[in-house]
Amino acid sequence: MTLTAYKKKRNLVSSNEPIGKIKKSSSKKSNLIYMIHEHHATNLHWDLRLESDGVLKSWAVPKIPLLSKEIKRLAIQVEDHPIEYAKFKGIIPEGNYGAGEVKIWDTGNYELIEQDKNKMVIDIHGKKLKGKYALIKTNYENKNSWLFFKL
Repeated sequence: MTLTAYKKKRNLVSSNEPIGKIKKSSSKKSNLIYMIHEHHATNLHWDLRLESDGVLKSWAVPKIPLLSKEIKRLAIQVEDHPIEYAKFKGIIPEGNYGAGEVKIWDTGNYELIEQDKNKMVIDIHGKKLKGKYALIKTNYENKNSWLFFKL
């Protein structure tokens, strides 16, 4: 895991985003950081972030995450973010990648139940989202497309 793509896209001095380092990897599967940012960039979206291998694995979700089982949401995997990003909120100034307001929409922890290269099943313990959720890799539009939904 690296933060190279994260750092390459940003001017971390002017954006006020955390520079971050990869944290020591842990073998634990519970009490991992879970959070969702509400990101008012060019297009409003929600950024799902899950601690894994010393970074926050991240997915951009174009529509608000759901609390019920009826609907699945597209989630586009984006570059890993530093663990410190879990506490980031504020305004990314115009002219910077991802310019716009970033709010913390939900936060908590999660337990990893099952994982392979095409699937993650997690138990989320957030303030808004609670329960078992899945991320399933798809072939929709690009290689980074996943479905995010409640089980």
